[in-house]
Amino acid sequence: MPEHSEVLTSPKGTLLDVTTPGLFDAVLARGGARDATSDRAWVRALLDVEAALAAAAADVGTLDRDDADAIAAACEQAPDPGELGEAAAASGNPVVPLVAQLRQRLEGSAASGVHRGATSQDVQDTAAMLVARDAVGVVVTDLRAAADATAALAAAHRDRPAAGRTLLQQAAPITAGLRAAGWTAGLDAAAEALDAWRPAVQLGGAVGNLAAFDGHGRAVRAALARRLGLVEPVLAWHTERGRVAELAGLLGRAGAATGSVATDLVLLAQTEVGEVREDVPGRGGSSTLPHKRNPVAAVSARAAAIAAPGLVASVLTAASLHEHERAAGPWHAEWRPLTELLRTVGSGASWLADALTHLAVDPERIAASLDVTGGLLLAEQATTGLRGRLGHASAKDLVTTAAATAQDERRPFADVLTEALAGLDDPPDDPAAEVAALLDPAGAIGEAPALVDDLLSSRARKGPS
Repeated sequence: MPEHSEVLTSPKGTLLDVTTPGLFDAVLARGGARDATSDRAWVRALLDVEAALAAAAADVGTLDRDDADAIAAACEQAPDPGELGEAAAASGNPVVPLVAQLRQRLEGSAASGVHRGATSQDVQDTAAMLVARDAVGVVVTDLRAAADATAALAAAHRDRPAAGRTLLQQAAPITAGLRAAGWTAGLDAAAEALDAWRPAVQLGGAVGNLAAFDGHGRAVRAALARRLGLVEPVLAWHTERGRVAELAGLLGRAGAATGSVATDLVLLAQTEVGEVREDVPGRGGSSTLPHKRNPVAAVSARAAAIAAPGLVASVLTAASLHEHERAAGPWHAEWRPLTELLRTVGSGASWLADALTHLAVDPERIAASLDVTGGLLLAEQATTGLRGRLGHASAKDLVTTAAATAQDERRPFADVLTEALAGLDDPPDDPAAEVAALLDPAGAIGEAPALVDDLLSSRARKGPS
């Protein structure tokens, strides 16, 4: 794990986290997903599984309840993750030394009841599901906070004309509200999909046949699933890694939604554009340039989104290489990238929520962007408006020629179009006034306000998340 951890135990057995943050954690591992995926959280999850396994055996009647309680008490005392990790090198996973430590703390039937019937992967995979469930909960919360913030922006700027851009060039007007509504839709969809993911318990024994449970394996598995609040699968999934692959894909989708919005924010905050800015006093400075106010939150969210696909690929690659009943290497290869993926996507979602809740929109700069080409982005509307006077083909030719002249001669499109109308055989009485009406952005936003309303109404019908 990337951070150095020292974990202590209180007199009541509560795990105390004294994890030292890593050098890059404040930027690249922000938010609650970091704690949910820490070494401390992993060890706690492993212990919770062992305690729940003993309790499940007692529920079924294959272990004395007093022994199960003793095992649970032993699980309250957590080992140092670093020491456990060092001991894991001898067996290839941390479950083996953890079980050994638990048995050393117990005597007789309680000691022999620890980990009964299970294999190391059963415990590690189930712990991974617990860690992932906690981290996913944090990620979903932050995605929804970001979506709520964009929805508020959509409502506030529902009717505000703004420059729509395609291939990084101005294309045609939209509204600032429609752009924010698009952000909302993507974030909502990613949050809903991730929230629908359901982690499952893992219990199959050495080769997935539950042979070591003396005929009680399925009952113990069901009891374990109930105790941990996990889905009970029909079969062990030691080498069928669909659940892990699905999680990786959903996290990748969440990272993509986060990254798309963050990229827009970074571009809109450029000095030459300046349509938005992050309004956080004291943040965004440069080590060299006194005037800089960098959009740190959006930059950090984008960085997380850039890192996520590689981690998704690592998890999916490992999932595709599991062989026979238990894998030699691919299972181990999942641990770090899955942990980092949860942490990275969580960081991006946290940063994006921060950026959006502190976002200041500049209406004057939005209006200035609309006029930066002298009306070129209204060329399509001008063509439509002139069809009645000239016919479709002639209107298109006139506007296309005027647009090319404006670009080639670096002149305002409105001036060139006015001259073109004035030069017609049957010119309008006031070419400048007609051009001004043709190039009014408010008349070119189409159904943008209604589309914003549709998005907001859909959210309202779904109710609070």
